[in-house]
Amino acid sequence: CLSFVTVGTKSPKVQLCDLKSGSCSHILQGHRQEVLAVSWSPRHEFVLATASADSRVKLWDVRRASGCLTTLDQHNGEKSKASSEAANTAHNGRVNGLCYTNDGLHLLTIGTDDRMRLWNSSTGENTLVNYGKVCNESRKGLKFTISCGCNPEFAFVPYDSTIAVYTIFTGELITMLRGHYSTVNCCVFQPNFQ
Repeated sequence: CLSFVTVGTKSPKVQLCDLKSGSCSHILQGHRQEVLAVSWSPRHEFVLATASADSRVKLWDVRRASGCLTTLDQHNGEKSKASSEAANTAHNGRVNGLCYTNDGLHLLTIGTDDRMRLWNSSTGENTLVNYGKVCNESRKGLKFTISCGCNPEFAFVPYDSTIAVYTIFTGELITMLRGHYSTVNCCVFQPNFQ
């Protein structure tokens, strides 16, 4: 049984540290700027998603040394519609948040382009769900979460001093949770006491 801690830093490299020895066991190279968010797949124990200030989201199999499995492309490979600069980018700005659905079949990402995108985690395809403008001015990682055991499933996204609640598969903004007086940077979902 392998037990890793994954670290995204100001460096474009992602480090995997072995909990038993405390040493760095892997370095994943491929991003061009700092890594702002990382998330392990709940479906495939060796698959890691990383999000970076370089506008890219990469999926890795940490057992392979040959590079990433895929780089998510917001245009789904339709290069005629994408400028060369935007090709193979998940967002048109820093990607500072990502979260897998509980079954691991989809991955949600959020960027400073004020967009949230839902991806098929097996094919890497942008599902094109429209969440509207998802305001995100954070210069650091943004920790959002997804419900567990709800029908439909919801995404809880910090926005200024509130938390926006969206349905994952339709993109509908359900409500804004209010009560904080300062900026919310992260949130978690408690499945046992919804």
